[in-house]
Amino acid sequence: MRGAWIITDAGRKLLDAYGGKVPEAEVERIGSEARDVSIQSLSGATGTSHSAREAAADGGKAETQSPREQIEDALARIRASVARDLLVQIGRQTPAEFESLVLDVLYALGYGLSREALVRTGRSGDGGIDGIVSLDRLGFQKVYVQAKKWKGQVGAPEIQGFMGALHLQGADKGVLITSGSISGPAREAARQARGSVVLIDGARLAELMIPPVSGKLSPRLTGRDDHALGARAGRTQCRTRMHSSRRW
Repeated sequence: MRGAWIITDAGRKLLDAYGGKVPEAEVERIGSEARDVSIQSLSGATGTSHSAREAAADGGKAETQSPREQIEDALARIRASVARDLLVQIGRQTPAEFESLVLDVLYALGYGLSREALVRTGRSGDGGIDGIVSLDRLGFQKVYVQAKKWKGQVGAPEIQGFMGALHLQGADKGVLITSGSISGPAREAARQARGSVVLIDGARLAELMIPPVSGKLSPRLTGRDDHALGARAGRTQCRTRMHSSRRW
């Protein structure tokens, strides 16, 4: 059923005043006044707050955008807001919960034949490996995972430590995911690693957790990273999985 619009008393009076056809100039004037009222309400009627200035800028931008561009811009703002909320929720998790969340995300992105193929190993004395993802039925191909529930920045020493843990496992594929950020030297150390080491910071993790408009979660690691870690090409899209009300 389509939505219905009901004309107000003020609208009827306006139609009567113009004999049933309101000039375009008058319509534009009324629309401009409505935007001004909206901006004032955002700013607490002061008209000078940051929110008001931002709303005014958005209003001016919208006037030069096509309908498609306006929709895409609105979706981008919504996704950014959801990402911020996700990072807040992730910040409230315990390290163990974060490790499980990381494996949930990797499975949703297409890694592992089943959720049971992604095993959390994180514990005291785990040697820097928090999870293992088996990419084939017999477990010959594996990706090793390190999940760092940090507020701060992961530096080059942490990457070198992870690379050392991979070496001890005889592994050449690893992914380090942190709730914090990753320094430039850390990324450079990963680029120079023998084998494939993929780094994902908190902002990227939140982005990967947000499904597209269709409601399905598509793998959005770069093509290079998908090839490096060995994601199953057959699972180009998969539904997100919620294993706990405290997660995701």
